[in-house]
Amino acid sequence: MQAVVDPPWDGDAWRVLARQAWCAGLAPEDLVWDGDPQAMLAAGPALQALPATRPPPRVAADFPALAAAVACHTDPQRFALLYRLLWRMASGQPRLLERASDPDVQRVRMLEQAVRRDSHKMKAFVRFREVPGRDNHYIAWFEPAHRILDRVAPFFARRFAGMHWAILTPYRSVAWDGEALAFAAGATRGDAPADDAQEALWRTYYASIFNPARLNPTMMRSEMPQKYWKHLPEAALLPTLLREAGPRVQAMAERAPEPPRRRIPAPAPEPLQVIEGLDALRDAAAACRRCPLWEPATRTVFGEGPHDARVVVVGEQPGDEEDLSGRPFVGPAGRLLDRALGELGIDRSRLWLTNAVKHFRFEPRGKRRLHRNPDVAHVRACRPWLQQELAALQPDIVVCLGATAAQAVFGSGFRLMEARGRWLPLEAARGLATVHPAWVLRQPDAAREAAYAGFVDDLRLLVEAGATP
Repeated sequence: MQAVVDPPWDGDAWRVLARQAWCAGLAPEDLVWDGDPQAMLAAGPALQALPATRPPPRVAADFPALAAAVACHTDPQRFALLYRLLWRMASGQPRLLERASDPDVQRVRMLEQAVRRDSHKMKAFVRFREVPGRDNHYIAWFEPAHRILDRVAPFFARRFAGMHWAILTPYRSVAWDGEALAFAAGATRGDAPADDAQEALWRTYYASIFNPARLNPTMMRSEMPQKYWKHLPEAALLPTLLREAGPRVQAMAERAPEPPRRRIPAPAPEPLQVIEGLDALRDAAAACRRCPLWEPATRTVFGEGPHDARVVVVGEQPGDEEDLSGRPFVGPAGRLLDRALGELGIDRSRLWLTNAVKHFRFEPRGKRRLHRNPDVAHVRACRPWLQQELAALQPDIVVCLGATAAQAVFGSGFRLMEARGRWLPLEAARGLATVHPAWVLRQPDAAREAAYAGFVDDLRLLVEAGATP
């Protein structure tokens, strides 16, 4: 009997058919799996119509994720291999995937690794080019070795959430409009722009940072295979840079040593002019260059809420999810804050939420961006934005979450743990300081519930004072 997977890269579609085949008692040798995108679909209903003679199969917990990855491979035998593994696990070998010496396990792990490697290459080597005549619209052309576009597209949606972009491949295309992904048929390389104005700047930058002393052509071609060079604007420079690497290293070795230069402190940022209105203030903050944090960050994360808010909540700085979305308190700490507000009956939509520092400070760690506390200089550079926010809102209450926020509002000498959970005087308002919800999340499991309860008790002052609707 034939089993047709449609679309041929969909692990969930395969799982539905595999479950039906197992329940109908069809052995691996009784099925012909078809993952051809041009295949007829007549065989699907026949398989679905077979009566179930036994309960669904039980397999290893990591098998669904493995199947989802392997389904993207172009090997025509991938679905037959997966069903054979399912049959064996459900027939008395539940720990089959732990047998590294098993031929089927070896083969499926090779296919899985190939898909993961191809996904990594796509994330690394896709290059967006600006669409002529359309602001903030970009297109990229890529030729993956496997059918991974559906698997990788959500990564680009998270990473480039503020852009309108499309990725074209020979078998399938995807577009992001800022809110949702839309998939369509494949395209040709001619459907994507050939070049844009930014690539000349990128080539200049790449040539300036190329270090000939660390050149390893074998490793470079392993990490950046030549099949991807046609997608990369810097690839045109590589032959020249490789050819000149030897003389440049020799010149570096022969250069006379120079004494270390005295470090010149960075100048203090210029005073911020008074800007009328929160909308104008938001637009001006989007172009802020008052400290270096704007360079690696995705965007400025300004405050959010009603312009007549009576309560302003000030956090430390945006996190990874805030940096990508452009909205404050949408990550794990924001979700914990939402939980606390919900328990107290406080409507988040009536609060103005902002941060003492408007850009995300992080340390790259592989594919992750780890939070780093802002320096005093960053807080000082951002303080005028916060001051003008508060001046425009004129709130009755300012709630500071964490030491950085409290010191930005009350002064550098403020001691959070000594003053948390009680009303504090502010000019034309009252202040309240408590811990940041991220601090609660960082507590050990045994202490986290107590830390959360203390956080909620501090915020309860808002309810007792009738400060929120």
